[in-house]
Amino acid sequence: MEGLRRPSEVEEEDRRVRILRRLVDFSLAYIAQSSIPLDQAHAVVEGVKRYALRLFPDKEATFDLIYLPRFRRLLQEKYRLH
Repeated sequence: MEGLRRPSEVEEEDRRVRILRRLVDFSLAYIAQSSIPLDQAHAVVEGVKRYALRLFPDKEATFDLIYLPRFRRLLQEKYRLH
């Protein structure tokens, strides 16, 4: 029964997921609605990624798969990157 987690572990992971989602949503909105230059927008994305990896160590590939495309799309649209 190694794969089973206690309810407290599941609740803690759910809490961390909610925190990360809020941070991602806030950061996307901040980048979209502010007039920060591209290098600062990249710094915001890197900061979110660093925080995500503190919440979920060894999950960089998951972050890159789920959240990074959203940031890339926004940066491409806002800064007209190709």
